[in-house]
Amino acid sequence: MIKRNSASTLKRLAKSFPVLAVTGPRQSGKTTLVKAVFPGKPYVSLEEIDVRDFATDDPKGFLQQFPDGAILDEVQRCPDLFSYLQPIVDSDKRPGLFILTGSQQFGFLSGITQSLAGRVALLTLLPFSLTELQDSNIAPQSLDALLFQGLYPPIYDRKPDPSQWYDSYIRTYIERDVRQLINVRDLSTFQRFVRICAAHTGQLLNLSALANGCGITYMTAKAWLSVLEASYLVIMLSPHFANFKKRLVKSPKLYFLDTGLAIRLLGIQTAEQLKMHPQRGALFETWVVSEVLKARFSKALSSNLYFWRDHVGNEVDLLIDQGSRLIPVEVKAGQTISSDFLRGLNHWQQLAGDSAGSPWLVYGGKQSQTRQSVEILSWQEIGKLTDSCI
Repeated sequence: MIKRNSASTLKRLAKSFPVLAVTGPRQSGKTTLVKAVFPGKPYVSLEEIDVRDFATDDPKGFLQQFPDGAILDEVQRCPDLFSYLQPIVDSDKRPGLFILTGSQQFGFLSGITQSLAGRVALLTLLPFSLTELQDSNIAPQSLDALLFQGLYPPIYDRKPDPSQWYDSYIRTYIERDVRQLINVRDLSTFQRFVRICAAHTGQLLNLSALANGCGITYMTAKAWLSVLEASYLVIMLSPHFANFKKRLVKSPKLYFLDTGLAIRLLGIQTAEQLKMHPQRGALFETWVVSEVLKARFSKALSSNLYFWRDHVGNEVDLLIDQGSRLIPVEVKAGQTISSDFLRGLNHWQQLAGDSAGSPWLVYGGKQSQTRQSVEILSWQEIGKLTDSCI
C-alpha cells in the first residue's frame, strides 16, 4: 500500500472525535485508507444490497451489531443511519468509534450537518499527490506522463492502461452518480457538458458558454455543474476579495481535480499528444492547484486558495490566504524560465504592499532557483511549496 499523508491526520482526529468522516471522489482510496488506519474495526459496505436493506429497514438493529464501532462505507446510501448514530456516540463518548466514508457531498455532508454536528471530524481525500508517489518511488519521471496518467490510485496500484481506466470510470461512476443525484433525460447531452467543462479547466467560469455549447438552459448547466462539484470532480476557485484599488473580475475559475480525467475527456490519446496541445498550460495549472488542495485537505483543513485578476488582465494564478499574509503563486508550463514569468508576481506585490507574502513560481522545468526574490520551483519539487504554505 502507498502511504497516504492523511493517515497521521486520521489517527490524530480519532483521539478527539467519536465519529470520523472521510469523503472524496470515487476510487480516491478512502476504503483502503480507513482499513489501513483502523485495522481492528469491522468493515461494512452500504453498497451491498443486502447490507443496505438491513440498515434501511432496521437501522437501530443494524448498528447494535457494532458495540465497539465500525467502518461504514458509502454511508450516504442509507441516510437514516446518521440520526441513529447520534444517540450512540452521545452515550458512549469513546473517541474514534465510527468511521464513515462517502463520495457524494449532497447526502453525506447534509446528514453530518443535521445529525452529527460537533461530533464528527471531516477529512477530504483526493487522489494521490506527487509527494506520495515520490515517497514510494513510483512517480512518473516526465511532466507529460504525470498529467496524462493522472493520480487516481488504481492507475498506480493495478497499472491499467490509463485511457481504458478513465473510460470505465466515466461510464461506471460519473454516469451512475449523476442518475442518483439528478434526472438526466439525455445522457449524451450530459456527457457533452462534462467534456466541455474539461475544455474549460483553468479558465474563468462562464455558465452561459457551457450551456450554449451543449444546448441546455443556464439553470440546467448550473445544476449539472453542482453535481460535478458534489462528486468531487471539479472545484471552483474564487477571486480574492482584496481589490488594492483595482476593478476585479467576479467570476470563479473552474478546475478539474485530476488531470488524467480531464485529459481523457478532452480526447487526448497519449502523453506525446499532450506536449503540443493548446490546453497543456491550463492542465498544468490544474495540477498545481489540485496538489496544493491535497496538501491542505490531508491535514483536515478547508481550502484557503484564491486567484487574483483585474479587469485589464493582470493576474496571479493562485493566492494562498494565511490570514496576515497572501502568498502569491504563479504557474507556467514552460521548461525555460523567462523574465516574463515574473511580471505578474512583481505587479501584484507592488499593489499588495505589506499584505504580500514571499512569492513562488512553479514551472515545467527541472531546475529550482531563486530569482528576484521569487522562489522558483521545478514541478518535481512542488512539495516544498505545499510544505511551506498549507
